[in-house]
Amino acid sequence: MTHVEQKSIDGRFDKDRNMAATAPKFLSVWDIRAYYGESYIVQGVSFDIHEGEILALLGRNGAGKTSTLRAIARLDDPALKHGEIWLDHKPLHEMKAFQAAQAGIALVPEDRRIIPGLTVEENLQLAQIAPPKGWSLARIYELFPRLGERRKQEGTTLSGGEQQMLAIARALARDIKVLLLDEPYEGLAPVIVQEIAKTLAIIRDQGITTIIVEQNAVAALKLADRAVILDTGTVVYDGSAQEVLDDEALRAKYLAI
Repeated sequence: MTHVEQKSIDGRFDKDRNMAATAPKFLSVWDIRAYYGESYIVQGVSFDIHEGEILALLGRNGAGKTSTLRAIARLDDPALKHGEIWLDHKPLHEMKAFQAAQAGIALVPEDRRIIPGLTVEENLQLAQIAPPKGWSLARIYELFPRLGERRKQEGTTLSGGEQQMLAIARALARDIKVLLLDEPYEGLAPVIVQEIAKTLAIIRDQGITTIIVEQNAVAALKLADRAVILDTGTVVYDGSAQEVLDDEALRAKYLAI
């Protein structure tokens, strides 16, 4: 287990500046600091992910998890003011959100953003209007047969679990490299959570890298290969997901479970 212990004088983590350029990682986040206005939210977060891994990004409410996802996706809020984000040797930190999306970043937000008035299939087709296109509709419906059955149904009338499936499917309709999931299990019955977890495992087997932010920490840890825990905007743990499941004291301290 790797606990983060070495800190710089001002509380941020000491990292070798050359690491992002030399480490054979697929996605590298190096000392990112992001703000909502004057509020310092993401306070020197660093971690790496190998291609095809699932990383559980965990922490209590307000720890900076969603803000970290949004910074990686290069959304305007929070504003990234320091640090580097590299995806497959491309500098995401120098990109706007649309450029990061073209480079292969896909964020599925907590509210899912299903477009009202459009059917399931129209939501998927809209995602493919501009290149680069990802999975075909046939391949998406093979992974999500329920969406295939409801392809002519308005997307916003689906159940919560089906809407989450549609949100993930819409991301796959693009040619993506990293899937960012913000609270994908929220409000879903345990049986649906298990179904979505199985689907995410299949997506991992296709080589897609995933970061999952989830309050249902146990479910996320059972799915993930690795875990990063944030506390007040900083990394307090970076290591095996299984070790977090096995470490009751660590879970109680930072996850309240």
